[in-house]
Amino acid sequence: MSARSVQIRELPESDIERALALAYLVFHESPEDDRREHHRETLAGLLRIGAYDGDQLVGFAAAHPFSVSVPGGGELPCPGLSFVSVAPTHRRRGVLSGMMAELFARCAGQGAPLVALWASEASIYGRFGFGPGTYGATVEIDSRRPLALRIAPDSRPLRLVDPKAAPALVAPYFEETRAHRAGRAARTEAWWREEWLVEKDEDDDDLSPPRVVALGDPLAGYAVYRTKSGDEDARTPGLVRVDDLEADGPEEAAALWSYLTAIDLTGTVRAWGRPVDDSLLLFAADRDQVRVTEAFPSLWVRLVDVRAALAARTWAAPVDVALAIRDEQVPANAGTFRLIASPDGFSYAPTPDDPDLTLEARDLATAYMGATSVRSLVRAGVVAEHKQDAASMLDAALYTDLLPHTVDGF
Repeated sequence: MSARSVQIRELPESDIERALALAYLVFHESPEDDRREHHRETLAGLLRIGAYDGDQLVGFAAAHPFSVSVPGGGELPCPGLSFVSVAPTHRRRGVLSGMMAELFARCAGQGAPLVALWASEASIYGRFGFGPGTYGATVEIDSRRPLALRIAPDSRPLRLVDPKAAPALVAPYFEETRAHRAGRAARTEAWWREEWLVEKDEDDDDLSPPRVVALGDPLAGYAVYRTKSGDEDARTPGLVRVDDLEADGPEEAAALWSYLTAIDLTGTVRAWGRPVDDSLLLFAADRDQVRVTEAFPSLWVRLVDVRAALAARTWAAPVDVALAIRDEQVPANAGTFRLIASPDGFSYAPTPDDPDLTLEARDLATAYMGATSVRSLVRAGVVAEHKQDAASMLDAALYTDLLPHTVDGF
């Protein structure tokens, strides 16, 4: 079959079972019945795109109706792409390209300037204009001894919260704190219940149900974690896996980390997807005890409408640069544009002027939220600087106090 015979269209609810079968085939999965039912219910509420070769479903993609924080505390619609699957019989035939084009067109039609995903294969998505918008780090703490700190932890009392009651307490707090970092998706009550506080962990049957610890009243911080017994024969200590931790400041965070490292019958605390600039890494007194074991791109971002995305964020300093944007998938973004922005105003329009910087859509995406400096992209040879200090000027304008971060996978 040729690529021309494949038709891209909305996938009806009646085809969800077929779509899941394709996704499980592609990702080599065979979920339990309860997880399959969760996937069915989730897909019923998502944007669904199917690729059909005649009556055969050969490609599938879905998008969550997310919104994310952008620099300055603003908010933008940002569909979260998931379940991206192409049948092994139809690889390299333009199926994925067709589905991406359909997705970008729908985003533009719905007024969503951004789209995001977690990349199962990073090499695929750069060519579709996605760049790493946030980075994460896995932090591991040796908790066989008390956590050594350079600051005094907050002394307010801690309390365990029933996970069923936790969303009412921690969800409003998370909504307030997420505005301080770009890249964080809003969490609905259903998302809290079905993703963060689900009884059984999908990846590790040996982990406990979720635990929620809260600091202070009014709330000044919380942590969501699970525990696992150690193995005496293998000399493996018990584990505390930290899924989410938010706090007002370093003293409040220190109180939560001190609690997590003091849980009986455990010897390791592991936190996946922490911010790269997590204050723990600075107030920990012994960096041999607190180690970063992995750093990785997290949320990959695509600017579907460059002008609308740039207009929605704030600017830390004045900037006046001509940007030559290359974007093969969304031609409306391509061309040379003069960006004039400051804390007090914004303008972005086509210009006949020679460009000060030439960059691809993917590189603008990774610089947009502040994850990567434009200067580092110039040093890497992927962005061309035609005017001296143009990259430095743009970096100063794009600056954010805190690095972008998200731990919400999908």
